[in-house]
Amino acid sequence: MFTDYVKIIAKAGNGGDGAVSFRREKYVAAGGPDGGDGGRGGNVYMQVDSDKNTLIDFRYQKKFKAENGKNGEGANRYGKSGEDLIINVPLGTIVKDAETGTVLADLSEPEQRELILAGGRGGKGNSHFATSTRQAPHFSQEGEKGQEKELILELKLLADVGLLGFPNVGKSTLLSIVTDATPKIADYHFTTLEPNLGVVKGEYGDSFVIADIPGIIEGASKGVGLGIQFLRHIERTRLLLHVIDVSGIEGRNPVKDFETINEELRQYSEKLSQRKQIIVANKIDSMQDASLYEELEKMAKQKGLEIYKISAATKQGVKELMTRVSEVLKTLPKEDLIEIEKEKKIYTIEDKDEISVKKENGVYIVSGIAVEKLMRTINLEDNESLHYFHRRLNELGINQRLKELGIKDGDWVQISDYELEWED
Repeated sequence: MFTDYVKIIAKAGNGGDGAVSFRREKYVAAGGPDGGDGGRGGNVYMQVDSDKNTLIDFRYQKKFKAENGKNGEGANRYGKSGEDLIINVPLGTIVKDAETGTVLADLSEPEQRELILAGGRGGKGNSHFATSTRQAPHFSQEGEKGQEKELILELKLLADVGLLGFPNVGKSTLLSIVTDATPKIADYHFTTLEPNLGVVKGEYGDSFVIADIPGIIEGASKGVGLGIQFLRHIERTRLLLHVIDVSGIEGRNPVKDFETINEELRQYSEKLSQRKQIIVANKIDSMQDASLYEELEKMAKQKGLEIYKISAATKQGVKELMTRVSEVLKTLPKEDLIEIEKEKKIYTIEDKDEISVKKENGVYIVSGIAVEKLMRTINLEDNESLHYFHRRLNELGINQRLKELGIKDGDWVQISDYELEWED
């Protein structure tokens, strides 16, 4: 079974917690803090596996998780980092964030590996929080949570040329005679339910990959039939061969067919609709009305498109067409057809702009990445830890914002999962 679209859930490992520990050695009356840091959580990577050509394995395994980092220990012993998780995917896989649709990686190179989700950093041990006035901190930092996302994996075939057109116009037959591919061929609609790839070998050692894209019908861009699944595979192609039946046997209008397919391309992707096309007028061996081809030729001239008359069944004109395709491909650069989010912001405890302070139903609510990280360092049962906490609230500007909102003694402040009573 050819599977080219799946959703999975992946989670990077959590960072290990920092340790709270103090030196306990003979002849040392008051040993200082020696809590070690927690280990980093494992990352999640996607890697190209040349032995895979479908995403079918992901139909049976939907959840993936990297190893958590180990907690720190006394004597400044660091916790072990979690093992990274490598998920193998076929060449041509696009990885997207299911929630936002953002492309996280385009795995289009052999053996390519990309970081998809970062593991959480390990928490700091209490040895990091010792100062001249706080020599025995009884608190440490929790490890950060590893990133977790629902991911979309899309397999987009890597072909130079895409055969485009309605069902039963002769695409599979054309592919079978110019390559070693063996697609199913029969005289009825929707024979091809899976994309087929083949390599066209030129007379002078040059070659290119051509893909027979299953028949696209009107409404495909909106999901009618299997349209969107099929349209996905021509996004990477540099050249489209638009195969059109000009025999008139089925009562089709070649010009209307051309316009309908191109409208589907435009609806699906404006960039795709502007991809270079060559019109291939097929089935000229059984043409019943010459005016059908003449109208198509006239339209091609008006649009500045090349048009070739062929018969895939008798091979008439096929050699000339493939020669021209090879020539055109040499003029078309290979470009990055997928836009990847290149900038991934890494937040730190100093990210003041990420803090929200508001009042709802009489309760003051403080939230944000910086606050979440701060709360993982706090031991609310320890006075020194609370002193550190209040100092950080001042440094982050949270206390000032609360005062500007009118907070007073006895009011409640919700920070992360904690509710605290305000004392000025």
